[in-house]
Amino acid sequence: MMDIQEIQQLLPHRYPFLLVDRVVEIVPGQKITAYKNVTMNEPFFNGHFPGHPVMPGVLILEALAQASAILAYKTSQLDPARSLSYLMGVDGARFRKPVVPGDRLQLNIEVIRHKGGIWKTKGTATVEGVKVAEGEFLATVVDKDKGKDNGGSTAEAS
Repeated sequence: MMDIQEIQQLLPHRYPFLLVDRVVEIVPGQKITAYKNVTMNEPFFNGHFPGHPVMPGVLILEALAQASAILAYKTSQLDPARSLSYLMGVDGARFRKPVVPGDRLQLNIEVIRHKGGIWKTKGTATVEGVKVAEGEFLATVVDKDKGKDNGGSTAEAS
């Protein structure tokens, strides 16, 4: 449904921080299904952990946040040249199983609430149908110029 070129038109991230490779389903205002192919050449595997590579949990959450941002952009028909999605919070993050090179990380996002520029979503990451991580995400979509004064720490297109 969306390839990497289309994703790059929405999200400001680039390698090595773009963590969504493809979107396979979008139901605007409701849900998105995307994935990240986890490969041994990811730069974080050099130090996490030598001899036992494991994808850092915080990057799994980041991948879910990026998928949430894509859903917000596609639902609201936002212009990514003029707006940013800032991650405001993550609640209930849980990690169930390590993600390793060769895994295909499926990113499932469901909208819990959306009002104005504020989005609350639930994200679940799975590998071969097994839940590996989950959490709830709170984000705001702002005008890029106003976002500079927002104080947000990471763009949820982050």
